[in-house]
Amino acid sequence: MTSDDFGKLVLRLTLGILMLFHGLAKITHGIDFIIKSVATRGLPEILAYGVYLGEVVAPILIIIGYFTRLGAAIIFTNMVFALILVHMDHFWILGEHGGWRLELQAFFLLTALAVVLLGAGKLS
Repeated sequence: MTSDDFGKLVLRLTLGILMLFHGLAKITHGIDFIIKSVATRGLPEILAYGVYLGEVVAPILIIIGYFTRLGAAIIFTNMVFALILVHMDHFWILGEHGGWRLELQAFFLLTALAVVLLGAGKLS
């Protein structure tokens, strides 16, 4: 095992586990607000159900290291949709503690991109 492989493991477990928490919240509380966001933009409501793919299925793939790049690409796409549908008005806003309002979304977007580029490593 190299430090690169250990680093890839830490990166993908961080991305997968933290995103899966969001997916579990969607399973528990539903996705009505996402359906409304999609419909408001004139898109088919069925697209809202893609959140389960991006926040449940893809994170599990990443955690177990199976089709890791595909899972990360799905999360990346999921985050692009989230930014466009929900967070467009937040791009230039700081949070109440001085951080960027979209720090978490940027973390998921860019970490997913890193996993797409790096792959799972040998510890998958």
